[in-house]
Amino acid sequence: MATSNGPPRPSFNNADLPETRDQLLDHDATLMLTDSVSLTLSADSILIVDERSMRKSERGCCGLSNKPGNFPDWAPKPRCDHDLTVHGLFSSTAKSTHSIALYNVLDADLSPEGLTITYADHASKHDVSVTAVRYPFAAEDRPAVESWTNLLLDAAYGSAKRYKRLKVLVNPFGGQGHAVKLYSTYAAPVFAAARCQVDVQETTHGGHATEIVEQLDINAYDAIVCCSGDGLPYEVFNGLAKKPNASEALAKLAVAMVPCGSGNAMAWNLCGTGSVSVSALTIVKGVRTPMDLVSITQGMTRTFSFLSQAFGIIAESDLGTDDIRWMGAHRFTYGFLKRIMHGAVYPCDLAVKVVIDDKQAIKDHFNAYAQSGPPIDNPADRVGGLPELAYGTVLDELPKDWEVIPAETLGNFYAGKMAVVSKDTNFFPASLPNDGLMDIVTIDGTLSRLTTLKMMTEVPEGGFFDMPDVKIRKALAYRLVPREKEGYISIDGERVPFEAFQAEVHKGLGTVLSKSGHLYEADGPRP
Repeated sequence: MATSNGPPRPSFNNADLPETRDQLLDHDATLMLTDSVSLTLSADSILIVDERSMRKSERGCCGLSNKPGNFPDWAPKPRCDHDLTVHGLFSSTAKSTHSIALYNVLDADLSPEGLTITYADHASKHDVSVTAVRYPFAAEDRPAVESWTNLLLDAAYGSAKRYKRLKVLVNPFGGQGHAVKLYSTYAAPVFAAARCQVDVQETTHGGHATEIVEQLDINAYDAIVCCSGDGLPYEVFNGLAKKPNASEALAKLAVAMVPCGSGNAMAWNLCGTGSVSVSALTIVKGVRTPMDLVSITQGMTRTFSFLSQAFGIIAESDLGTDDIRWMGAHRFTYGFLKRIMHGAVYPCDLAVKVVIDDKQAIKDHFNAYAQSGPPIDNPADRVGGLPELAYGTVLDELPKDWEVIPAETLGNFYAGKMAVVSKDTNFFPASLPNDGLMDIVTIDGTLSRLTTLKMMTEVPEGGFFDMPDVKIRKALAYRLVPREKEGYISIDGERVPFEAFQAEVHKGLGTVLSKSGHLYEADGPRP
């Protein structure tokens, strides 16, 4: 169809076909809504060109009139932080352009008022907020507009599921008691604008999330979103593991985090941010990603870890400073410095089922994984209960092919399945979501204080991995037996009994929503 003054409008009759979508994106896809407004869809953004002249009284925020009734019921009114004339969005004399990243597009909707595109706009350096643009179109142009809109949503979501069904668990004690407000103010509007189906429930006590998830209908939701620190995801994974059909439950229900705690490692690894609003956007656009889980056995008890296990100075610096939580993140630094000044060592018996113990070989393994395609996620392949333990429990005889690691003067033992353990702390840069291996770091406790301090300062700088006194192994399993009677063992930041424990990794047993669908949002080891 052509207009008297403008170029012919493209036909989108076959835009629902994959090859047509690819062809359109290769050459850009432009939709002329009027003679003066065009929307061009490219590989990563929408370019809006609006040459309409508007009287000042008609100007609205980002193309939407401020008149009552012009916003969907669920959408917060767009922000008008500045007079838009300053930004040149509307001008009586100059062409105006506005670009929207496809990743930020939440929804697009056709109504009698026009085409409305809702998206997450940058509200500040670290946050986004919901806003929208709306442009009218002629009734006879609806088929073309509708086809272009479908093309837009396909490109904006890619392999991510639209309109996700979310079970949201909020720990009201998280974020120093601000988790409920953080969720409702910054995350809920993003989920609503993306038309997610949301069921929100507050937890009331420790272990409550495990109880909720154990009774959850796994077919009713696509993901469980934890508004908390890392303690709630730990409970959620263990709740899913308690189901009779645990493997199926862990495959079907993805776990995600809106960061409302102190460490927020899951959000940093999967979303690359500690921002509530940006994490919500990442969950909306999140791709299902198989992730390894680790069985932990102590006595007859079996639990699951998704993040890390610590024994030694890191466990003590974290769990042994609960009495000074008022210091916030600084309590860990205080606890760490206090212990290295005393030259603390943590003797134990340690044996590891080592797969790779050479740092260059570990780097090669990481690079090969990173350059391969994302893992294929097929939940239907995972059925039944929990996988059997290939190496038994901590009560069984130690396998003969495990390597015994001298640990009489151990200073720190840290095993991880995620790269970042807290903001700016990429402790396991070679960690991978779905390689079936855990990364184990051991450090001797008799090193000089200066060397130990240097190690900690090198973690955020990226030099920690290559330091000669840092021993790193990729492993399938390990057993650790403390030699002292009292101390601290941390599993995903939670304190567990101070007794012998054994760990074994299960490849792809869990499922998360991640930004990339392949790697953590962290730098890998240096070349």
